Amino acid sequence: MNLKKLFASALLTVGLCQSVFAKPVEIDKVVGVVNQGVILQSEVDTIINRVKTQAQEQGQQLPSDDTLRIQAIERLVNQTLMMQLAERMGLEISDSQLDQTLENMAREQGGTIADLRRTIEAAGESYPAYREEIRKEITTQQVMRANVDRRIYISPQEIDNLLKIMETQGKNAEEYDIGHILIDIPSDATADEITSAKTRADKVIEFLKEGKEFKRIAISSSSGSKALEGGQLGWMSINEMPSLFAEAVKGHKKDDIVGPLRSGAGFHIIKVQDVRGRQVVETTEVRSRHILIKPSIILSEEKARDMLKGFAKELREGKADFGELAKEYSEDPGSALKGGEYDWTDPSTYVPEFKNTLLSLDKNEISEPFRTQFGWHIVQLLDKRVADKTEQAKRNRAHQLLFNRKFKEESFNWQQEMREQAHVDIFPTE
Repeated sequence: MNLKKLFASALLTVGLCQSVFAKPVEIDKVVGVVNQGVILQSEVDTIINRVKTQAQEQGQQLPSDDTLRIQAIERLVNQTLMMQLAERMGLEISDSQLDQTLENMAREQGGTIADLRRTIEAAGESYPAYREEIRKEITTQQVMRANVDRRIYISPQEIDNLLKIMETQGKNAEEYDIGHILIDIPSDATADEITSAKTRADKVIEFLKEGKEFKRIAISSSSGSKALEGGQLGWMSINEMPSLFAEAVKGHKKDDIVGPLRSGAGFHIIKVQDVRGRQVVETTEVRSRHILIKPSIILSEEKARDMLKGFAKELREGKADFGELAKEYSEDPGSALKGGEYDWTDPSTYVPEFKNTLLSLDKNEISEPFRTQFGWHIVQLLDKRVADKTEQAKRNRAHQLLFNRKFKEESFNWQQEMREQAHVDIFPTE
């Protein structure tokens, strides 16, 4: 080696040594340990910056940065614990499920995924990072529901008690427009006369159900004090009615015929001509059938989707029978043996992707394959109807109120127990 080469080699060695001992550049910093996981400073900063941006847009005052840091770390600790639990449970949110959720979010805002992406990037955030945040949110929600739901029990008695309270609070506002016909019975009536009166009452009800005009029948048939006014008793609350009427009328809807009701005066027939002060709930119910294919290590997402696409094509061309395909291939144990059929159901009880797809179909139409948390589906809408669900809606509301209260209590208790069982070490700020 000549002198020139030796000198160059020496300079290179010195340069390498200098770079080895140069001051390190801090890329990120661990601010806490949660079991086998860590919380990074960048994660804390992201949450704080997001909160500050939102507060600035809304003109909202915020506490000190130290307080925000504590809150951000607390959120990340809970999120990390739940993500660790999700891993132990084998719970994963696939890209297809994530994309469908983002598509639904964009649709609710009146746009597309492309619009959502532009909005995120315009706010200075990374769209891929935002996707992963949504994946974590879906995962933690499912983990919490899976672990908290099973801790909640609501007895029928609890629902009944709450319904009584709700009814007491609302019954004064509920009024009925009542039409009344009385088929009288003499005070000394014989058994034959009572039977004859009952027969006439039944005949009046038959006429009314056929659509005959109530007022005309009341004028011609009723012995009540308002017969000449067409039997119109007018608007009254349950508390204002005779007790015989109140118990019979309560809960009935507009145009219902009630009776005959027996009293000392005779047989009473009541028409509920209208109701006000009460929320009448009419629900669309659907009857449908579906085929579910679950992706696995053996069957990829693409193959599951393509398999269902092939089924849909054969069904539309009349080359296959839906029920037979469902029995042979569907992985929904609740419906497969019934040819994939679901009985009349309120579609709001289904997961959003299933509900939205079902309600977009015409009668007998078969959907394209779509993804839910359960796997890939095709669904056929068999029929649709409108049902009066006022009483069921009251019961559902009472159940939901009780569930929400207990869920808040139990989710707090569950998270506290999970935190107490975990190893959490938050490092002090320098």
